[in-house]
Amino acid sequence: MFTLKNRVALVTGGEHGIGKGIASVLHKAGARVVIGGLDEVAGQKVASELDGLFIKMDVTRQSDCRAAIADIETRFGQLDILCSNAGIFPQANLDDMTEAQWDKVHNVNLKGTFFMVQAAMAHMKKRNYGRIVLTSSITGPITGFPGWSHYGASKAGQLGFMRSAALELANSGITINAVMPGNVLTEGLKAQGEAYLNQMRAAIPTHTLGTPEDIGHAACFLASEEARYITGQQIIVDGGQILPESPDAIPG
Repeated sequence: MFTLKNRVALVTGGEHGIGKGIASVLHKAGARVVIGGLDEVAGQKVASELDGLFIKMDVTRQSDCRAAIADIETRFGQLDILCSNAGIFPQANLDDMTEAQWDKVHNVNLKGTFFMVQAAMAHMKKRNYGRIVLTSSITGPITGFPGWSHYGASKAGQLGFMRSAALELANSGITINAVMPGNVLTEGLKAQGEAYLNQMRAAIPTHTLGTPEDIGHAACFLASEEARYITGQQIIVDGGQILPESPDAIPG
């Protein structure tokens, strides 16, 4: 069960963090993994470690997204799985946020998702098979945090997009679902500083931060043939962070 043998998967933003964790788990499950991203040095390294392929691409450019899918189709003859994971989360308080900052986050996180899904589904429809997994977040759809209103809006937007897309794809053998990570110990999260990390650990019932592979295992399930009857849904992977009614409910 849950083997991805003979499947080809594209993971955008797979050079680092959660994307790297997703790519690693898909590879362990048997998939041929393609890393799509901007960091050529890191991307080539990850692709080499996973016996895969790196394609340099910018998800905010529709032409790059279409070219990446065409390249995969030429090389492998198929694209079975898209993990649309590329995303950014720079902090900016509302008082100081600029239009350019707002647009950059939405261009990568939300418009990039649209561009990738649209490009991938055109190929998947030809084969009447596809698994699309979005990396959303608990921030935005469920929780909030000061400095991330633009990020939260983009992540909530992904889920709204997903639900309508699921209906359009329902008769094409293609599912689209999302993983919603909580606080995962990536390079980006570490950059927030130890004080922030300790604050987050205290707010999580397990008192632990997630790993990129934790998100990868959830994505792997949604990317499997066995998840054929699940579409337009999301899986929260957060160590129980959203559960407590108050800090007093968190075990000591």
